[in-house]
Amino acid sequence: MSLTPVRCVVDTNVATTANGANRDAPGACVVASGRALQDVMERGHVFLDAGGRIVAEYRSNLRARGQPGPGDAFFKWLLTEEWSTDRVTRVPITPIAREPENFEELPAPSRGPAYDRSDRKFLAVAAAHPERPPILQAFDSKWWGWQAELGKIGVRIHFVCEAEIATKHAKKSKKAGIAKTAKKAER
Repeated sequence: MSLTPVRCVVDTNVATTANGANRDAPGACVVASGRALQDVMERGHVFLDAGGRIVAEYRSNLRARGQPGPGDAFFKWLLTEEWSTDRVTRVPITPIAREPENFEELPAPSRGPAYDRSDRKFLAVAAAHPERPPILQAFDSKWWGWQAELGKIGVRIHFVCEAEIATKHAKKSKKAGIAKTAKKAER
């Protein structure tokens, strides 16, 4: 497992996995997600969208008070640091008219599945900033399948639980292939 890039975009899945909310995530992935967030809080820099979409998603999935889990602690830290340009960069992204969850900075993939609507803001921030900060991802297997297409536009994903996510993606792909074959046989 490689070191956590500390200048990054943080997908909500990392924080919820660190909190133990992702029941499918192995214990090692929960621990690795918490460590990655700790690294970011101790010496990192987070990239957010200027319109507040990412913070709003964090707010819907995390708590900033009470007895926090590691993901909640990250959210509380971010709310404390969000206006510090030393720790946070706000990146303007441009919604496409009549498609507010699509952004000019994120081209549609040339082939394959479309990016999830809720994930596009993270991808657009990484694509829009000249530094092309990597996106931290924990245990959402769809992201594994997006790597090649995103690489074409300079967007990199850092998988906190790389071996686990590769295995999960392979299992889901195999199941999808079996289902697709069964549908064809029914016709």
